[in-house]
Amino acid sequence: MFADVLTDHPAVGRPVVDLPTPAPVVDIALLQGNIDRMAAFFRDRPARLRPHVKTHRAPAIARMQLAAGATGVTCAKVAMAEAMVDGGIDDVFVANQVVARQAIDRLCRLAQRARVTVAVDDAGNVAALSDAAQDHGVTLDVVIEVDAGMGRCGVQPGRPALELAKVVCRSRGLRFRGLHAYEGHVVQHEDVTVRKAETDRMFARAIETRDLLERNGLAVAVVTGGGTGTYNISGVYPGVTEHQAGSYVYMDPSYREKVPEFDLAFSILCTVLSRPSPEKVITDGGIQVLARDHGTPAVAGHPELAYRSLSEEHGNFTVRDGCATDLRIGDVVAVHPGHCCSAANLHDRVYAARQGVVEAVWLVTARGRSE
Repeated sequence: MFADVLTDHPAVGRPVVDLPTPAPVVDIALLQGNIDRMAAFFRDRPARLRPHVKTHRAPAIARMQLAAGATGVTCAKVAMAEAMVDGGIDDVFVANQVVARQAIDRLCRLAQRARVTVAVDDAGNVAALSDAAQDHGVTLDVVIEVDAGMGRCGVQPGRPALELAKVVCRSRGLRFRGLHAYEGHVVQHEDVTVRKAETDRMFARAIETRDLLERNGLAVAVVTGGGTGTYNISGVYPGVTEHQAGSYVYMDPSYREKVPEFDLAFSILCTVLSRPSPEKVITDGGIQVLARDHGTPAVAGHPELAYRSLSEEHGNFTVRDGCATDLRIGDVVAVHPGHCCSAANLHDRVYAARQGVVEAVWLVTARGRSE
């Protein structure tokens, strides 16, 4: 048993409604269903699944994803990758630039324990990674991040990517693996035709860049990218070899509107604190447990309630016109956060439950690990 799984915690065996609130809860059956559903989609396709763990940040869940067929995991930062390797994951991709000297040293030390891939978009950074890799006696796998349309990090497609790839190939301690592109600006676009058109456009540029590199004698083993909202678009685009979908394990209400085949497996149990008027329901779950960067929270099993606002320690819901609710002070409700990834990062542990009973407590060891 891994140290991040607590089976002797006092909450184990208790009904979830008896937990002190607010309490983050994962429905194991729904979680496993989401994991299996995504794994099945990629099982017989050319692209392999490398899920992004920034959604859950829990090695216990990452191990479930690997057991279902994932080839490794994607991380946002070095510290997140460290937490995953500490939790038994031996293949991590940091889908980001690692440029600070201390972070580069940590990345190289991590490569002494696991296979490590990192994204680059700058020749100076390549030189720094090469020097550190040699100092530590390791080899880092490297992918070139290509800005094929998102407008964030990355070199431009085509010749700029080729020139940087040549630099990587000449650098000792580094092994050039391929290209990274991410369609993050459209993964949650409400119009699926826009999602598909822009994603296809992006990966057309990425594959054209791959072809250019290969015509110049550079082997491109990896073309990686993708998100939950485009898993069935970029995940089947010819030439894409890896997909980084992350949110599908937990999901949140607004994302589920775009990809309804994945269930809402993560919630924050909250207690009704106040009913100041017939149309108001106030809970003990606010910004500091639910987050509020985007999306709209929803109370499970209570479609009569509409989200109104969050303050630091309160959730404010209102009864929809023409509806009524039987909720009373002291009742416990499950609130699905508006953005599951941000909410998950607010909790050191999650209660893993089956049929309403806590089965284990999973430590969120990558929580807050953003360095």
